[in-house]
Amino acid sequence: MTAVPDTWTIASAADAALARTATARLTASAGVPLVERTRFLTSVTGKLRWCLDQGGAWDLLVRMHQADADGGRRLDVMVRPAARHTRGHQPDWQLSIMCPEGGHVDAAGPADVDSSGMAEALLVADEDTAELLERLDTQEGLVRSYREELHQTNQGVLALHAELEAAALTQHNLLDAERAARVQAENARSLLTFLADAGDAVTASLHHEGILRRLPELLVPRYAGHLDVWLFDDDPSPGQGHRPAAAVVAARTGRPQHAAAHPGGLSGVDDLPPSALAPTRPLLCVPLAGHRILGVLTMTARGSRFDPDEAVMLIELARRTGIALENARRYEQHRDTAEALQRAQLTELPTIPELSLAARYLPATRGLNIGGDWYDAFVQSDGSLLAVVGDVTGHGLRAAVMMGQLRTALRAYAVECDTPAGILTRLHRMLRHQQHELYATAVIARFRPGDPSVVWASAGHPPPVVRAADGTVHVLETKPGIMLGIPMPYEYEDHTVALPPGSTLALYTDGLVERRAQGIDPGIDRLSHALAALSTAELEHDLDTAAESLLKPMIHDSERDDDVCLLLCRTAPEASHRGLRHPP
Repeated sequence: MTAVPDTWTIASAADAALARTATARLTASAGVPLVERTRFLTSVTGKLRWCLDQGGAWDLLVRMHQADADGGRRLDVMVRPAARHTRGHQPDWQLSIMCPEGGHVDAAGPADVDSSGMAEALLVADEDTAELLERLDTQEGLVRSYREELHQTNQGVLALHAELEAAALTQHNLLDAERAARVQAENARSLLTFLADAGDAVTASLHHEGILRRLPELLVPRYAGHLDVWLFDDDPSPGQGHRPAAAVVAARTGRPQHAAAHPGGLSGVDDLPPSALAPTRPLLCVPLAGHRILGVLTMTARGSRFDPDEAVMLIELARRTGIALENARRYEQHRDTAEALQRAQLTELPTIPELSLAARYLPATRGLNIGGDWYDAFVQSDGSLLAVVGDVTGHGLRAAVMMGQLRTALRAYAVECDTPAGILTRLHRMLRHQQHELYATAVIARFRPGDPSVVWASAGHPPPVVRAADGTVHVLETKPGIMLGIPMPYEYEDHTVALPPGSTLALYTDGLVERRAQGIDPGIDRLSHALAALSTAELEHDLDTAAESLLKPMIHDSERDDDVCLLLCRTAPEASHRGLRHPP
C-alpha cells in the first residue's frame, strides 16, 4: 500500500475543509475521473458536514489498497469518533473508490495545506465544477436533441397510430359492408330458391284444391302469420264487410295493396289505412290473375311489417299461383267433359251363355288423365261376338272424341264385314283419308257359337294372352300389323287359335304392361305370370273379381302415365249349343 497520511482529526470547519482539500488532491493525483471524483468528494463533504453538526472530534482515515493483480487500487475513506482508538473497531462510515492503473499518489497531510493551498483547491474545485457544468451543458444539449427527436418520433408514432386506426376503421367498415352484402345476397338467393321451389309446387298440381292446400304449407309461418284465399268463382258477390277493404281494392284495381298504420314502402304496392278486420297487423293483398283476375291472396305479416324483398317474392308467387289456378280450372273443365264423353262410350258388356266377359278401365293418374283407350263387345247378326280393345294416341278431349268415332266406325264396318282383319283394314283406310296425323292400335277377336277357336287380328297392338283350362299360359306372338292411320296402304290378316272350353283370352292396352324404364316385354311376362296365378275356381265363379286380382300385381297402385284397359273373355267349361244372344 502506498504510504499516505491516513488520519485527519476533524474538530472544526477548517479541519473539515483541510481534510476535504487533501482528499481532493489525493483522488486527483490518483487519476480518478472527474465525475467519479466529484461524486466521491460530494459524499465525503456531506459526511464531514454531518460530523460538524454532531459536534466533538472525529477522525477521517484514508487507506489505499491494492485491489487486484492487474494493478488497480482502491481508496477507502472512513469516519469515526476521535475517542475510538481500539484497533479493529468498525468505523461509523466508510466510502471507497477505485483508482485507475498508472496513477500516482501525491497526498499531503493537513499541515501541508495552507491558505494558498486552500485557494488553489477552491480554484481547482471551480475548474472541476466548470468542466462538470460544461459536460452537463453538453449532456443537456444532447438530451434536448434526443427529447426533440423523441417528440418528433412520438408525433410520427401518433400520426401512424391515427393512420392505422383510420385504416382499421375503414377495414372494419368494409368488412361490415361485405358481410351485409353477403347476407343480402344470401337472402336474395334463399328467396329465389324458395320462389322456384314454391312455384314448381303450385304449378305442378292440376287441381285447384291441391293448390289452395299447398299455399299455407309453403308460406305460413315462414313468410306470413296468416293466409286467406278469396276465389271469385267460389264467392262471386261477397259483401265488403266479410273481406278486408284492401282485398276488395286489389280485386277492383288488379294492383297489390298494403294496409297498415304506417306506409310499407313496398315496390309496386299501394298503401291503405289499417284494416278494420286486423287493425294491429299489416296486410298484403295480392290479386291472383291469369287472363283475368281470379281472386285475391291476403297475407298477414309475421311481425310489425313486411320485408320489402320478401314482398316482391310473395307478389311473384301470387302471380304464378294465379296462372296455376287458371290452368287447373281449364284442366278440370276439360277433364270433366272428357270423362263424361268417355263414360258415355264405355260399353255394357253383353251376357252370353258360352262366354263370360269382364272389363276394367283405369285412367292415368298423372297429367290429363283421359286417354283414348277403350274396349267394346257386341253380338253380330249371325250370333258371333266381337271383342275389341283399342288405344288412340294422345290424351284429353280430342283423344276421347276420336276414340268415340273409331268405336262407332268399327261397329258400322262390322255390319258389312264379319272378319276382324276386314274391319281393321276399313278402319285404317278411313283414318288415312279422313283423320290425318291420328293413329291408333286395336285388336279384334271373334267368337262363333260352338267353335272351339277364336279368330283375331291386330293393328300394332300388344299381343293377346291365352290361359288354357289347365292353367298354362301362352302369348299370341304373331306379328301384328301396322298402326291404324299410318300413311301407307295395308291389308290386315286374320289369325286363328284354339280356345277350348275353360280357356281365358286377355285383351289389354299397353298402359297395363309398359313401363318407361323397362319396356313392354317384361310387362307381358308379368301379365302371363299373373294370369297363370289365378285359380280356376275364381275364373269360373267371378270373372270380375279375377280381373281385379289380375290388375293388382300389374299396377301396384302406383302412379300411371297412361290409361289401363283390360278385357277378359272366358269360354264356358262345357260348350253350350244354345248360341249367343243379345243382352236384354
